[in-house]
Amino acid sequence: MNVVEISKKHSWGRFYFSNSLPRRIFLGILDIAAVSLAFCLALLMHGLKIDAGSWTNFWQVIAIALVVKVLALSAFGIYRIGLAYLGFKDVIQIVKAVTVGSVIFSLLALALWNADAWTYGFPMLISDYLLTLIFIGGIRAARRTYLQVFKKDNEAENQQKSRALLVGAGNAGELTLRAIIHEANSIYEPVCFADDDPSKLGMTIHGVPVLGNRYDIPRLVKDKKIQEILITMPSVKQFVFRDIIQIARKAGMQKIRVLPALYNFINGKISVSDLRDVQVEDLLGRDPVKIDTKEIESYIMNKVVLVTGGSGSIGSELCTQIAAFQPERLVVIDQDETGLFQLRRDLMQRFPMLDLAIMVADIQDKARINNIFARFKPQAVFHAAAYKHVSMMEEHPIEAVKNNVLGTAIVGEAACIYGADKFVLISTDKAVNPTCVMGASKRMAEIVIQNLNQRNECKFVAVRFGNVLGSRGSVVPIFREQIQRGGPVTITHPEMRRYFMTPSEAAILVLQAGAIGNGGEVLVLDMGTPVAIVDLAREMIRLAGLEPDKDIPIVFTQPSPGEKMFEDILTAEEGTLATKHQRIYVAKTRTDPNGRQKNLWSILDQLQVLANRDDRREIVKTLCEMVPNFTP
Repeated sequence: MNVVEISKKHSWGRFYFSNSLPRRIFLGILDIAAVSLAFCLALLMHGLKIDAGSWTNFWQVIAIALVVKVLALSAFGIYRIGLAYLGFKDVIQIVKAVTVGSVIFSLLALALWNADAWTYGFPMLISDYLLTLIFIGGIRAARRTYLQVFKKDNEAENQQKSRALLVGAGNAGELTLRAIIHEANSIYEPVCFADDDPSKLGMTIHGVPVLGNRYDIPRLVKDKKIQEILITMPSVKQFVFRDIIQIARKAGMQKIRVLPALYNFINGKISVSDLRDVQVEDLLGRDPVKIDTKEIESYIMNKVVLVTGGSGSIGSELCTQIAAFQPERLVVIDQDETGLFQLRRDLMQRFPMLDLAIMVADIQDKARINNIFARFKPQAVFHAAAYKHVSMMEEHPIEAVKNNVLGTAIVGEAACIYGADKFVLISTDKAVNPTCVMGASKRMAEIVIQNLNQRNECKFVAVRFGNVLGSRGSVVPIFREQIQRGGPVTITHPEMRRYFMTPSEAAILVLQAGAIGNGGEVLVLDMGTPVAIVDLAREMIRLAGLEPDKDIPIVFTQPSPGEKMFEDILTAEEGTLATKHQRIYVAKTRTDPNGRQKNLWSILDQLQVLANRDDRREIVKTLCEMVPNFTP
């Protein structure tokens, strides 16, 4: 096995053979000098002299000091700390490393100590410990001082920064401000905070004062010559967020950026790049989701996790959220090689230590899927691969069945054969009382995984939710394109409504639902209140700085075949049972009224035969028999 193979197989390989190796070697040399200097100064401070007979002992002890203390620094991850972002937790980690190294060194040194030469051994070792701590910490503090003060001052001379008002002086606001201060390429000059908590008025955070609440934004914008507003309140109630946006707009602010919901920052870190322009998801979304990270960690952290359809809208967001929970390995399957290429770049940029395996594969290829499962043996499987566009699947029902039904059966059986612990199917509200082939095929997929759950130890669950804002081919990118062209924005009907959820909210709730599911359930995500499509269009036009029906006309057309005016989440017969999570429910799905599902696997074989001979009529007929409330 060569070095490259080792580095791929073991996380330490990625650590030591990284681009930052020269920097770590340089720091290691400085630490060797610091440890040696601390030891010699401690000897001098206590008046200890080395005679001719003590030199051998001296070199033995100092060699032990170097080896033990530098190894302790490495074991505690001190060489992985970014010096530009050195914080309190990093300082504590340095103290721990130096303390452990010094204790081990002291025990070994005293065992070799020549009492006749060095009669004050213990006090000298205390001095050595304190000096080592000062020198090791001082090296890092000096580097940070240079990066954050002198280098930043030089860059500031050549860079015009935008005067920013931060709305929200809580934990997220403090983290954002710290990121702005620490990042040398930050384009912001933080001027002041606004926060509705009266106890924070007048206080300063890293030297930036809190000068008012959200209603003072117009005054602060004028008095402080604010050029940009940063909303750093990811956990705020939705009505408060919308109110802040309206106040900022009335104050004449065009540049408004927002920090997304905190479940995007599971690792507790925020970067300036996380700030983004206000999007329609922010204005039509709901209050932030509260999640139990410990439950999710229990089946994700240090486990092999596989995601099908990983380059899609939900699949890619799932991959991002899963990566934040530090799986042992993340395996991603998709047939879209371009999408996988971009996904790999994005994930490796955000999670450079992630063990990522990208697999170009079609879920309908049984041999290929089995080979992948045999190779990686995933413990958790998220099945997001599916054909989703209603009108396209109305034209191609055979492809809907081959991919959404038979493909699900192939992946589900592989999970059974190769010992997966949990299988989560991404389903849709269109599986409820389906009027389209796509919805019927997804309901059929739910039936498949419920059947698999009865015959294997793997826990199979389905998670059902509505439309995802901004997903590829959905209404948001279509409207955005129409607005950029100058209109008109086309809507099928003025009364059409849809349930919407942001990709990040959907993904994190899918992970939470996977933790809750005991096997066999169809879990339903609380989609809140359905949104009128015309309201969505109008808000998107305003976000573009234009006026609806004035700058951009809105035109109504006709619904497409299979398209509903209103979406259902449950059938009338189903109902729900509550779970311990306020936004996740268990659907009481219907039993098999005609007994057809008892012969499910022979019917799947029959569907394969029908697909092979391109018998569209019989495919749709079989779907009607298997999904009794399907009315094409």
